[in-house]
Amino acid sequence: MTTEDFGRFDVVVVGSGAAGSSAAIAAARSGATTLLVEKLPFLGGNSTAVLDTFYGFYTPGDRAIKVVGGIGDDVVEGLRSIGSVLERPNTYGAGTGITYVAEELKVVWERLVAGSGVTVLLHAFVQDVGVRDGRVSDLVVATKAGLRRVGASVVVDASGDADVCHHAGFGYEMAGSIDPAQTLTTTFRMANVDHEARATISKDQLHALMAEAAASGDYDLPRREGSDHITPIPGVIATVMTRIGHVEGAGDEVRNATDPNILSRAEMEGRRQAVEYARFLVDRVPGYANAALVGLSSQIGLRETRRVFGDYRLTREDVLAARQFDDQIGLCGAPIEDHHGGAGTGTTWQYLPDGSAVGIPLSTLIVRDGTNTLAAGRCFSASHNAQASVRSMAQCMAMGQAAGTAAALAAARSGIVRDVPAATIRETLRSDGAILEVVPS
Repeated sequence: MTTEDFGRFDVVVVGSGAAGSSAAIAAARSGATTLLVEKLPFLGGNSTAVLDTFYGFYTPGDRAIKVVGGIGDDVVEGLRSIGSVLERPNTYGAGTGITYVAEELKVVWERLVAGSGVTVLLHAFVQDVGVRDGRVSDLVVATKAGLRRVGASVVVDASGDADVCHHAGFGYEMAGSIDPAQTLTTTFRMANVDHEARATISKDQLHALMAEAAASGDYDLPRREGSDHITPIPGVIATVMTRIGHVEGAGDEVRNATDPNILSRAEMEGRRQAVEYARFLVDRVPGYANAALVGLSSQIGLRETRRVFGDYRLTREDVLAARQFDDQIGLCGAPIEDHHGGAGTGTTWQYLPDGSAVGIPLSTLIVRDGTNTLAAGRCFSASHNAQASVRSMAQCMAMGQAAGTAAALAAARSGIVRDVPAATIRETLRSDGAILEVVPS
């Protein structure tokens, strides 16, 4: 098959989720010619295809301290300019969440990305990576018109699944190879919900109803502590209820959600579960008697797959001690939120000291085996437990802004990301509104 040339860019970003879109915006604003490659027909990744709430902008606990700014603030401001946004407490004490309408966020991402001068390529998958002595020279991208070859001075892997690093042969840990992999979730929305009636029962009472329904044998509810929450649309409630930790024919546990066979089965299982949970809500939960299922996530929610090996690997101990780093480019106060298999209490939470945040080192974004490649978002360099905290979407925006800024600065020099001093990147981030240290309220 012929591979046609698609041009050469200073910075190529793969994946347009909260990390990737932020990286592309930052790189382009810094003067780099930038290409953003996305597999879906819209931008935003999990922020538009799966979820409707940003977590991580604030620390949880007695005092809500803002720890993410910069491009993240531009996104929230864009949402407020075209629709309704509401702030609400997290069901499990993970801090204030910012809930939005996902369809509006698609437009916000497009406005910010296109307005920054980024070239966007949707419906495109990375299929191969050209590498020499650790330097990525080009990417082969599959499109509807065939294969296209894209040249790059610097690459940001924000694919979530570390697709670039995988095809380049760079090292990573596959979720499940050491610690149990986090489970997958298909989210869904219900319309015509009576909010007043729903508010008559607590979270614990909802969970008791789940357990009772499952015990009756009339409902198949793998997860018994799922949550539902209000949205900016009256009468519409969104859920995080389904749990896919096992799919028929794929073994006892979903260990490799990048396997196309496993992923295909998981997508279908998630939708099957969503319909079952919707039936339970209508039958058993106050406020849902006249409700109807009106939307499923565009794709299944993946919490972790491949996690790259960077120059530094963030650890559970770093997170729980709220460790600070000389090269930190962002902050995270979100707890370790580990979704694992089994009914009942299948999610565990470990919190940082009240009012504190761990630093996110630049060295966790620099791919260990590469010279001109950075990773941002949920595939950055972290242990299973540390990633379960720092994968929150606000942190992905902070990582993306840092990676895009570093990529543009490197492209203007040698293309080698380690040639740019961390101090220079941090100074640029500060001038662009990023928050790098905790400022008590």
